Amino acid sequence: MVGGIAGLWGALIEGPRIGRFDHSGRAIALRGHSASLVVLGTFLLWFGWYGFNPGSFTKILSAYPAGGYYGQWSAIGRTAVTTTLAGSTAALTTLFGKRILSGHWNVTDVCNGLLGGFAAITAGCSVVEPWAAIICGFVASLVLIGCNKLAEILKFDDPLEAAQLHGGCGTWGVIFTALFASKKYVREVYPNKPDRPYGLFMGGGGKLLGAHLIQIVVIIGWVSATMGPLFFVLHKLKLLRISSEDEMSGMDMTRHGGFAYIYHDDDDTNKNGIQLRRVEPTSKTPTQNV
Repeated sequence: MVGGIAGLWGALIEGPRIGRFDHSGRAIALRGHSASLVVLGTFLLWFGWYGFNPGSFTKILSAYPAGGYYGQWSAIGRTAVTTTLAGSTAALTTLFGKRILSGHWNVTDVCNGLLGGFAAITAGCSVVEPWAAIICGFVASLVLIGCNKLAEILKFDDPLEAAQLHGGCGTWGVIFTALFASKKYVREVYPNKPDRPYGLFMGGGGKLLGAHLIQIVVIIGWVSATMGPLFFVLHKLKLLRISSEDEMSGMDMTRHGGFAYIYHDDDDTNKNGIQLRRVEPTSKTPTQNV
């Protein structure tokens, strides 16, 4: 949520990219140059999330008081399972949801949906059942799609969808934990507090939900009070955005001295198939329209 709210203020203060919305206000998709790199980066994040969620446990060889073969290692394994289920469910839901809405398949949307599921499950990954993680991922996808649609309506442009993905799905994750946290798992992961509240839908009452709603308000207020002024000062000092000329030309050329991607639109030698002869105008005198 912290990253999402910070991204929200940065995008709001700086405004949309050039060409993101046309003169009628219609949203124009500005896609990246390489879907392959997007997928590669997503898989790297997916791999890293296993170090983030299961790896957040400080130790693994710790048996639970109940005895048996259950211990901290089982909680770590469960955390990896819930993380996988939430992300995969969100990815599949986004895949088919965007197919219904747009009429075509888009791998970039699937990658963002996957990360939205991961962002949502992170808050409660160690204290929820695997079936609850599927619900978390499904709703996270709907939240992401809805936030993106709302952003288009409000003419809000966040190139990385940080506000929608981390802010929207992260907020849902905080609420989700307060609804589905299991009493058994909460007592195992936090053994020194036997009266610690658990999920509303799991019979734990609304105490945890109330605390998490307050947490959401506090996070929004804190990040707004710190990052909002910072982005505003950077905007006024013109340190937050490149010039319009650089933005239109592309920073590969203006800052790095060449294009990162080679195109052959005008090179006939690289075109396959039937070649059509270019028809030149027969008269140099422009036609007058009456």
